[in-house]
Amino acid sequence: MSFRLAYLACVALIAPCTRSGAQQPSARRIVASDEPGDRLVVLDASSGQVLATIPVGGRPRGMAVSADGKRVFVALGKDDAVGVVDLSSQHVVRRLEVGKDPEQVAINADASTAYVSNEEIAMATAVDVASRRRRFSTAVGKEPEGVGVSPDGRKVYVTGESDSSVTVLDASTGRRLKAFNVGARPRFIVFTRDGSRAYISAESGGTVSEVDTRADSVRATIVIGDRTTRPTGMALSPDEKTLYLANGRANEVAIIDLESRTTTATIAVGERPWGVALSPDGRTLYTANGRSGSISVIDVAARRVTSTYTVGGRPYTVLLVP
Repeated sequence: MSFRLAYLACVALIAPCTRSGAQQPSARRIVASDEPGDRLVVLDASSGQVLATIPVGGRPRGMAVSADGKRVFVALGKDDAVGVVDLSSQHVVRRLEVGKDPEQVAINADASTAYVSNEEIAMATAVDVASRRRRFSTAVGKEPEGVGVSPDGRKVYVTGESDSSVTVLDASTGRRLKAFNVGARPRFIVFTRDGSRAYISAESGGTVSEVDTRADSVRATIVIGDRTTRPTGMALSPDEKTLYLANGRANEVAIIDLESRTTTATIAVGERPWGVALSPDGRTLYTANGRSGSISVIDVAARRVTSTYTVGGRPYTVLLVP
């Protein structure tokens, strides 16, 4: 059977397939962005088997996945673009010109608009995915890093590394609504499902800020360890009572009880964890370990690493997709 016929036969099956024609052993996949390798690495979530490596362009870092799990949006810092990757064909099917040096990317609920932080030029840019037209480009804090869209799709939050700021924009027009300060060198943003709260990690400050998104102000500051662990990526548990936080320099994940706002445990992982992803049932956590080129798989209940998957390169962000 030719490769093309084998591939078409695979597509017809319920379970997706690798390019060799073999069925994937699991319905869930891990996608990691390899910054120096200019690629995405797709792995089977249960076995760690590498299913595909997808060339995407220069310096892939932040990623977002569509709600249906079919498309991954990846910020390409060297290409001044966002690559839209179709996971079925394993190709970049669209490139969005988003301005200089996009660092992270977020999408709205229907994946019709992509928002990026333009680190080098201190801007945030929104692009319509279908038409590829730029909707706005707005000045934000210095060296913007994290970008997040509120669950209702009305506001965009952008963190500024150099001035410890968060800029809040109208998601439709790009109009500046507010700016406020958090810990030093803010990185990632996660929201509760109802959008009433956001959590923002501060790498140099060694803190997580809890933000009231109605007032767009800091409700509380959670101090992480001795403030030297370099917190970055985060994930909320399904019941939103626990925050899992990558502590880069400490090579660990911190488990934070959000009611008491204290760290209840830490779990050693690979070197320099950056991005994290949590399974929908809240039982398994994945960390992208930049300096060890690996992904740690954590049993949350047992609070231990059960597997380590080799990715190679320097994984920055990790997604879990159906």
